[in-house]
Amino acid sequence: MTTITASERAAAQAYLRLLESTQAVLTDPQLAPYAGVMLTHPMAEADEALRAAGLSGNEDRLLRLVSALRASPATARGRAG
Repeated sequence: MTTITASERAAAQAYLRLLESTQAVLTDPQLAPYAGVMLTHPMAEADEALRAAGLSGNEDRLLRLVSALRASPATARGRAG
């Protein structure tokens, strides 16, 4: 079981929002040309959250946290935290 701090949870959630936003933008042919503009905020949010959690450059830990977060029954029901 992976123990997740509040800042790590926030970073993992920001990463997931960025991932989902990127997928949504790039799968819509009408939005794809605007990907850079549309993803600026989610990228900045994820960068800041990663820095705040001390995860910048620690992709292994981040991906383990994301996996744990996605596997959490509370997260699956929409209640992260």
